[in-house]
This record gives sequence, C-alpha cells and structure tokens, in this order.
Amino acid sequence: MSGSSPSERLGLHRSLLTSQLLQASATVLAAAVTLALGQIRDVTLFLTGAGIIFACAALVVLTAREALPAWLVIAAPVIDIVAIGVMRESAPVAGIGLLWAFPAVWLGSVCGIAGVVGVTASASAIITYQAFDEAQRIAASTFVLPFTLAALATMSHFAARRTRAQRSLLEDQSAELRRSLERSRRQGDLVTEVLDAVDFGVIRITAEGEYAVSNEAHARLQASADPLTPSSAAFSADGITPLEPDKTPLARARSGEVFEGELVWYGVPGEDRRALNVTARRLPSHDGVDSGSVVVSRDVTAEELALRAREDLVASVSHERRTPLTSIIGYLELALDDDDLAPATREQLEIAERNATRLRELVADILAMSAASRHGVGFALNPAVADVAEIVESAVTSAAPRAAAHGIRIDATDVRACPAVVDAHRLRQVVDNLLSNAVKYNHRDGVVTVSVGREDDTVVISVADDGQGISANEQGRIFERFFRADEVRNSSVHGSGLGLAISRDIVRAHGGDITVRSEPGAGSVFTVRLPQKGGAAPWSSTR
Repeated sequence: MSGSSPSERLGLHRSLLTSQLLQASATVLAAAVTLALGQIRDVTLFLTGAGIIFACAALVVLTAREALPAWLVIAAPVIDIVAIGVMRESAPVAGIGLLWAFPAVWLGSVCGIAGVVGVTASASAIITYQAFDEAQRIAASTFVLPFTLAALATMSHFAARRTRAQRSLLEDQSAELRRSLERSRRQGDLVTEVLDAVDFGVIRITAEGEYAVSNEAHARLQASADPLTPSSAAFSADGITPLEPDKTPLARARSGEVFEGELVWYGVPGEDRRALNVTARRLPSHDGVDSGSVVVSRDVTAEELALRAREDLVASVSHERRTPLTSIIGYLELALDDDDLAPATREQLEIAERNATRLRELVADILAMSAASRHGVGFALNPAVADVAEIVESAVTSAAPRAAAHGIRIDATDVRACPAVVDAHRLRQVVDNLLSNAVKYNHRDGVVTVSVGREDDTVVISVADDGQGISANEQGRIFERFFRADEVRNSSVHGSGLGLAISRDIVRAHGGDITVRSEPGAGSVFTVRLPQKGGAAPWSSTR
C-alpha cells in the first residue's frame, strides 16, 4: 500500500467500501429473515457477530481514502469470516454461511492464491468444528460450501488479475499516447518556430479551399494583398495589367491550380508597391484523400526594381550607342569604296568595320530584349501568310558566305514549302540567330543541316550542327537572358547571350515553342514549332 499510487489507493478503498456495505446489507437481510423464522438459537451470540460485521463496515467508511492502512485491507474480511462463523454458530440452520461469499471474493481478488487458500481453510475449519455440534449435523453443504467458496475466490482472483493486466496495458498505452502527443506538440512548435523564422510566406490550403496553416511572414507579405484594401490592387508581372480577384495567386491556388514563380505586383503604380513571387504546389494525397496545396510567396521587390534599373540603364546606353555606330559603319563603308586604298590600310579598315558591325548587332540584341522585357512596352507581331521555306532559304543564303569562310557547309536540301501565318521579319530574326550560332559554335569542315516540314497543323523548323554540343546542366539555361556557357566564355567566340532568349520570345509570341537536343561533342539540334494558322495576338514578354 505504501508504494501504491494515489489512484490505486483510491480504487482499493472504493472496492473495500463497496464489499463491506454489501456484506452489511446482506447481514441485515439475513438477520431479519432468521429472526422472522425463529431460527436463532442464541440471540446474544447472533447479535455479537452481526455487530462485528457492522463495526468493520463503519471503520472502512470512516477511514480516509488516502490514509487507508494496509492491515485493514486484510483484517476486515478476516474479521468478517470469524463474525459470520459466530452468527452461524448461533443459527445453525439459517444458512448464514452463504455470507462467506463476500470475504471470499474480496480476499481472492486482493490476496491472490494466498487469499483463496486462506478463505477456504478458514471456512473449512469453522464448518468442521461446527459439524460436531449436536444442532448441526453433517450434510451436503458441509462439503459443498467450502468448495463453492474456493471457486468464488479463485474466479475473483483470475478476474482481478485480468483486470489489473488490462489496467496496466491501458496505463502503458495512455502514457505512450501522452508521449506521442508531447512529441507531436514539440514538433508542431518546432515547425511553427522555423516557419516564423524564415522570410518567405508559407500557407497551407485545404482541399476545400480553406486556409489551414500560415506563418508570420505570410501574414506580413499578404497584408498588402488584402482584397478589401483598395491600395492592394493586384497587377500582373508587367506591373500595369490589373488582375481580376479570381486571377490572383491565392484565388488560383484555392481553386486547385498549380503554378511556379508567378510574379504579382500589389499596389497602384506610382505609389509604394510590393512584388511577390508566388508558387503553388499540390500536397501528396494519403489513402486517396486530397491533402490540399501549399503556397510559398517571397518578396522580390528589391530584385525586380534592380532588374528594371539595370535593363533601363542598358537600354538607354545601347540606344545612345546605336546612332554613332551607324555613322561609323557608314563612313567605314565609304572609305572602303575608295579603290586607291593601300592593301594594309584596307585590311585595317575591314577589321574596324567587322568589329563595328558586331558591336551594332550586340546593341540591336540588347534593344530587342529591352523591348520584349516583362516590364517594357512590348512588341507586336504583324502576322501574314508567308512561305516559311522562303524565309529559311533567304536566311541560309545570307549565312552561306560566313559559313564558307569558316569551312562549314550548310545543307538545306530538306527545306519544304510550308505556308503559314507568321511575322516574316521576326521569324527571319529567329532563323538568322539559329544559323549564326550553328556556324559560330561549329568546328571547321563541319555541317549545318536545315530542314522545314509539317506535322499535322504545325510547321517544324530544325537547325542541326555537329559542333561541340551543350552539356545537360546548361541546356536548361541557354534560353535565359545574358547566359553563356562556361566553354563559350573561355573561348574566342563572342556573343551577348541574348540571341536565344529573343528567339524563344518571338516563337512563343507566335503561339509556338523552341526546344534543344544536344550532347557534348555530338552537336546540337534546335527545333522550332509554329502553328500553321497562327496562334498569337499582340504580345509582350512576361518571362
């Protein structure tokens, strides 16, 4: 008892109290019936036994739950056994021995096998002693009653042991559940602390479109994106085109849409604004149940403003360079037309003209990229029916002299007539750029293969070379602005890193796309696919 927990002592006290009260009630009933039938031989002895039972019950009732002494747990049922024996002695034929069932059940459940043996031995001893009394003859109950008491005590013992095992199991499970809940709580607190520590917003959206989890950064970033606030109007990546409420990133994510790196401006142009880069991804489902999605937003205002400033500066400087470059090239061409030039002077002027022309092409690329930037005015296509084969053949004719100077052959035998609705000038710019790269990055005696064909309602232009190729890591970046491969930067081949980016924007403006397939040392194949009937409207790049 001293090592028992408070809950165990409370349960033991409650069980003992119940047993004693039930036994006292049964004793009252037995006394009343025995008295009514006139079966009491010695009233004083009978009342003495009953009084002892009532005294034990009163003692248990008056004992505090938390102060239940260990001796009382055993002493109370033992005293009851003796008291019932006294009552049975005073009323031999009244069947008072049945009251032994109460202490038998209690001792069997509390004391185990020792209690079973003790109650059986005590009852058997009393019954045997009383069997030699003249008033109590040996009968069937003399043998059946001890066995019955032993059986009751044994069943009580096994039932109590099973109950204790179940209680122990439940307590272990409850403790494990508490530990699991504590671990889950600590993990939840850790995740919350980590999410609140980062500078990008995170929010989880349930399958029903409700906001489930968000961090402090999300609340801070989305404070300016409250649709109820007039100054939080949303604009697309160009910062000018307004977005409808159902087209904002959060609205699209709530409807189940998935997107990557969407740029949205919040705030009216000309005022304090904020640019957010937003990504929405679906969460993996469990057991076929939709887990919703997670939205990550990042403040990129500083980066976007820096990009704008850089591109504005580059465009401004490039524009200022174009006029003097045109004048320089014009005067160089006039000077080269003089037949009286000395060979050495002519050679020097030709070098100056080539470098000035290359510089003018670089300026043109920069200006074109500025026009197609995500925050610029944008260029509009002028589509019309044209034969794509003629456009490609014209570009091949222009590139042939330069290719021949590098010992490279251009094979255009697979160019087929394919009429389509395109902007011939812009498409010629794309083909020129692909041919220029194929020649520039090819080896001497190499071959550039050009083809034009049709696949269903799509016009396919292919430009292949057998040059140095592009590594797998760099293929995903070659269409980025100003990107140049490491091998190219370390070589003598010059370029701005803008040509492919411009070409892709032009092709996408037509409603098509441009892809690359390449292996290092095995050359590259650039493929342009365009809808034959045209699929573009006036366009500006949103990158």
